[in-house]
Amino acid sequence: MDRLVAERPHLRMPLPMRLVCHSTRSQPRRSYLGYLVSSEENIRGLFQKAYRTAPSIVFIDEIDAIASKRENLQREMERRIVTQLMTCMDQFHQNIGSSSSDLDAESAEKKPGYVIVIGATNRPDAVDQALRRPGRFDREISLGVPDENARKQILKMLTQNLRLEGEFDLFKIARATPGFVGADLKALVDKAGNLAMKRIIDERRAQYRRNHDGNSKHDWWRQPWDASEVEGLHITMDDFEEATKMVQPSLRREGFSSVPDVTWDDVGGLDSLRKEFDRCIIRRIKHPEDYEVFGVNMQAGFLLFGPPGCGKTLIAKAVAHEAGANFIHIKGPELLNKYVGESESEVRKIFTRARTNSPCILFFDEVDALTTKRGKEGGWVVERLLNQLLIELDGADQRQGVYVIGATNRIDVIDDAVLRPGRFGKKLYVPLPGAEERVSILKAHARSKPISFDVDLAALAHREECNNLTGADLASLVNEAAMAALEERLEFLENGTSSMNSSSLIELSHFERALSKVKPSVSEQQIKHYEALSKRYSSN
Repeated sequence: MDRLVAERPHLRMPLPMRLVCHSTRSQPRRSYLGYLVSSEENIRGLFQKAYRTAPSIVFIDEIDAIASKRENLQREMERRIVTQLMTCMDQFHQNIGSSSSDLDAESAEKKPGYVIVIGATNRPDAVDQALRRPGRFDREISLGVPDENARKQILKMLTQNLRLEGEFDLFKIARATPGFVGADLKALVDKAGNLAMKRIIDERRAQYRRNHDGNSKHDWWRQPWDASEVEGLHITMDDFEEATKMVQPSLRREGFSSVPDVTWDDVGGLDSLRKEFDRCIIRRIKHPEDYEVFGVNMQAGFLLFGPPGCGKTLIAKAVAHEAGANFIHIKGPELLNKYVGESESEVRKIFTRARTNSPCILFFDEVDALTTKRGKEGGWVVERLLNQLLIELDGADQRQGVYVIGATNRIDVIDDAVLRPGRFGKKLYVPLPGAEERVSILKAHARSKPISFDVDLAALAHREECNNLTGADLASLVNEAAMAALEERLEFLENGTSSMNSSSLIELSHFERALSKVKPSVSEQQIKHYEALSKRYSSN
């Protein structure tokens, strides 16, 4: 090798090439250090500029991105950025890192001016605790969801430059937009303006076509607007009411169910329960000022219990529909989680979301899965969740405007602490439907089916075979009758029989066949058991 190099000196490896290789290996380290130094330098430069131009305000948006809790950060660089931010905030009364060469003579003689630091975040719990103390962020201001009066003021500001038609009830719009924040109300106003533009353009197109005998070849959109048309441009109250149905608030996009379309007509009967909910929930949501004047403080927790299939879930949906409030439907078992703390965290999130979007109705279906009596072996998962649920139901965090409805078939297995006043204080028994209620239920289910005029649903509901049938049984009865009519018609068509002999209506004979198949789902013994429970627990 030495001989080859001696003969051909141009093959000799120069020393700088080794340095290049060494430099390549150390490049990632230099890049990391450079990024770290640059980030810290940016923070120091920001505060240095603020003191140089004092009095000034430093506003850090989404501060949790650079000031998260240090124990949760994976890299040392991120921890050093948080530390640098705290160091800069501690030097409020000094010119950080500035020398006489940085400042002119006049400003060097001045005392340091005031610098106010404002941070904004959606996740205050993610910010390092060392920043959330006096001397750094002295005050914490929570900007919650605006109430009705605040929403009215925001709408008044957003609509002050709009052309509104006639008397405009902003308070009605504010009441119809629970859970809307400022950005949602801005989207609502924009949507109302879009609907108004669409309505005006459609009217202009129709008017132009009428004037030209329906000839669509004319470019109506090219025609200039005259003064009368421009004068008629405005946004109506109907545009805003239509926009409220189309704009979904940002806080309602997770965990909320749409307001059900179930009415009391679909429930059938149960007038006593309807009056109770109308008095305790619906009127309180629609007319809160009247209840405040008289200082009425009524129960906000209701437990519906009774035999299965009697319409407990339908009742909760009908209440939500009548009240027009936000509605969260929780299936009891879905909250259970095998990991420690997850179930309790989910309960806290649900109630926090409900308080944020009040008025709100929380409906716990099959609530017995979450509230079984404590002390049983192997029930530690449910016990921890139950303790958290009891704390939330106590209302220690002021759940004003949040109404809780539970539904269960097994009230006797629920822990007694849940059933006391202040939690599920109102225990309402949902019995088997009587004869007149069975008529209402049959009519409700028959509305969407072609029932023959010869079928007397009232007489059918009073028959002995319908005794002890629940609402679910009656729904199955109507469905079986419709299936019998369909099978009969298909049989006629397959045999080639004239369609005149095959009716498209559900006749009484079909209901007779259905009655022979549908049997009560609740036995006599179970009925006696539920009646005993009603005497023991019921508030109605």
